[in-house]
Amino acid sequence: MVKPNVLILTGYGINCDEETAYAFERAGARAELVHVNDVISKQRKLSDYQIMAFPGGFSYGDDTGAGNGLANRIRNHLGDEIKEFVEKDHLVIGICNGFQVLTNLGVDPALNGHQDPQVALVNNDFPRYKCRGVDLHFVGQGPWVQGLGRISMPIAHGEGKFYAAPATLQRIKEKGLIAAKYVPGSMSESQGLDYNPNGSLEDIAGITDETGRILGMMPHPERAIDFTQVDGWTLIREQCKRAKLDVPEEADGIKIFRNGVNYFR
Repeated sequence: MVKPNVLILTGYGINCDEETAYAFERAGARAELVHVNDVISKQRKLSDYQIMAFPGGFSYGDDTGAGNGLANRIRNHLGDEIKEFVEKDHLVIGICNGFQVLTNLGVDPALNGHQDPQVALVNNDFPRYKCRGVDLHFVGQGPWVQGLGRISMPIAHGEGKFYAAPATLQRIKEKGLIAAKYVPGSMSESQGLDYNPNGSLEDIAGITDETGRILGMMPHPERAIDFTQVDGWTLIREQCKRAKLDVPEEADGIKIFRNGVNYFR
């Protein structure tokens, strides 16, 4: 069985790298944590990997804007290598801060093939870091989002509001690049919270590029791998036992990583 090699980028404040690597390993891949400097110095080659993941965290402390500092370092030192990687039959995922990096790099959504920043993740409408569960409806196309439908997972960000100029937003919608939307569901209704946690335009939680092979999303699927990470899992466990049903072992987030791995099988 084919096991794709996954490069999990780390360094400079990225802090969800180990969880992301664990998720890919659970999904059947070979995952390797690689410091961005090791790619810049050619100690690691992007060509040795089929999937590249930009995990969440606070790269460069978000001091010059979320994801901006790391995006500049990558652009200045690895611009050609990144361009070559994404143009081949590879997959890329950016989660939370990683999504912010991808948008600052311009590889997502890269409308009409232009790799320059076209959208942004800006301060939440309620200007505070938010950490809670959200309900999502995956509506896009491409290997990452196949068969997902409605699932739940956590968010953890202060700059997660999706913004695009009206003309750009219209092109994103026309081309079907919206991957996931925040929707009403148990995560918001049980706590009396807004289903859209940050004020994102069109309730957008994630987008792809035009190939569908690059996915950026603010919610954290790597924090929704095991059943015990699900909100209210103890209640669900008891309900299953009383109904003589099997207790789930996994949470919804693993499906995204499994989709990425299965693309190469």
